[in-house]
Amino acid sequence: MFRRLALSFLLLVAGLAAGLVIAGRLPVSNPLVAAPPASAAAAPAQPALAAPASTPDFTAVAARTVSAVTNISSVQVVRRSNSPFANDPFFQQFFPGMDDMFGSRSRYASSLGSGVIVSADGYVLTNNHVVGEAGADVTVSLGDKRELPARIIGVDSWTDLALLKIDARDLPVIPWGDSSTLRVAEWVMAIGNPFQLNQTVTLGIVSALGRANVGISAYEDFIQTDAAINPGNSGGALINGRGELIGINTAIFSQSGGYQGIGFAVPSNLARRIVDDLIQYGQVRRGSLGYMELSPLTTRLAEQLRAESTEGLVVTAISREAPAYQAGLQPGDILVAVNGQAIQDSGQLLRLVSDLPVGGTATVDYLRDGRRRSVQVTVEPLQARRRSR
Repeated sequence: MFRRLALSFLLLVAGLAAGLVIAGRLPVSNPLVAAPPASAAAAPAQPALAAPASTPDFTAVAARTVSAVTNISSVQVVRRSNSPFANDPFFQQFFPGMDDMFGSRSRYASSLGSGVIVSADGYVLTNNHVVGEAGADVTVSLGDKRELPARIIGVDSWTDLALLKIDARDLPVIPWGDSSTLRVAEWVMAIGNPFQLNQTVTLGIVSALGRANVGISAYEDFIQTDAAINPGNSGGALINGRGELIGINTAIFSQSGGYQGIGFAVPSNLARRIVDDLIQYGQVRRGSLGYMELSPLTTRLAEQLRAESTEGLVVTAISREAPAYQAGLQPGDILVAVNGQAIQDSGQLLRLVSDLPVGGTATVDYLRDGRRRSVQVTVEPLQARRRSR
């Protein structure tokens, strides 16, 4: 009997030991901490995902730049005819000058916006639509509460920019930055006077670069940002993390009239060229190849003109005095490139040509009868839509 009990006890102990040995060799998964396999030491380590970066600290940047952003107010006299037919195009066509019989009335129109001091001796950059029409009285309010009358050096309706001059010295200035180095998702800061709340700072990122065809101005190459921009921010500064001016806030896309996360700024490289031209010439010098009417190349039109694709623009009409015509271009030609840059749409072609140096030549590639050709065209000055004043 004793032997049986001893044997049973030995068998039980042996079974438990064998079970422990087997269990020790089996992989065990812990839902909270997973044990690495035995070969993990030999396998290459996987790179860990970087922790999300915190919002950058722009306090020092704001302290250096806020004082260089001004408030701009413009007041002008607007004359309105008392004629009941003043807005009737049919009446105006057949009875020009009849409005004088009814007399006119005057009213004051005002606009408010922002401006950026770009030189210590008093040059202030803002938007053309902030300044208003010719003859407006413009006042610049500085950060130190001074209100100074401003003289309009020049305006550029193509980019919606205007340059002012005030009689002051040793003003705070925001240094120019290189807008070509901007990257999408880079942090930027907007400074302006939304709803007359002076020197308001908002923070966001660069949402997109090179925005065009948005219907804001003739020359469009905007920085898009989600930094809060509202009415009154127009003409204010867009600042990068180094405290440099990389854009002039110009417009918002909004269905409510307020902030919706889509704002547009003129890049600093373009704005700086506008400032230099307005100071030196009183207007912006742009290139032109002469008067041409262009249309997009549709699939059907491409087949008729023996073009292999729909890239480029078709010349539908051209002036005989145009340098392009004198160089050999004709109606029916398909413009495909200027100085090696492919033509994508009419807005992009306008920017390419207007940036050409006046008096130089441009290589224009075009298609005629299915064959690609090129011609040298002399660049003439483009007459601005609205003269500087």
